[in-house]
Amino acid sequence: MEDEAILELFFARSEQGISELDAKYGALCRSLAYNILGSREDAAECVNDAYLGAWRAIPPERPERLRAWVCRVVRNIALARRRKNTAARRDASFDVALGELEDALASPGEVGDALEARELAHMLEGFLDTLSAENRAIFVRRYWFSDSCAEIAAQVGISEGNVTVRLTRLRRALRKYLEDRGVYV
Repeated sequence: MEDEAILELFFARSEQGISELDAKYGALCRSLAYNILGSREDAAECVNDAYLGAWRAIPPERPERLRAWVCRVVRNIALARRRKNTAARRDASFDVALGELEDALASPGEVGDALEARELAHMLEGFLDTLSAENRAIFVRRYWFSDSCAEIAAQVGISEGNVTVRLTRLRRALRKYLEDRGVYV
């Protein structure tokens, strides 16, 4: 079913909208939440919470890109759950991917001093636009979807070592891209 038809079901307040949303994007959403949380049960709960959030938000909201919108909702819920689950202990499963970016991005306080978060997001979009489709997919799969290097290698059809090397080069390129625009890290 097309995204527009799914949205129309939501606007008609038909519960079939949730079923169609799950049929089309459920596997992607569960995978995204699982990569962040490392627990199938928690991932399933996050996806269900996202569907409830979609039910409450649509209408009046009408996402232009339903896939991106629902992934953002799932990711935000999963990150909040992860913070709650790991508040008392340090869990390195998701921190590895974000830790890799520490040298390329400033800490949140430094970013706040240098520019607004929206400006940084705009710069990141600009950086992604400079990449080839394959490198963009590798970067996004690692730092948005939190896929492991092995998973990315299987998806892209290259070796895990090649993925690791490319990610290192991409982080270096991101750092240079930001520095060229006056953001020093």
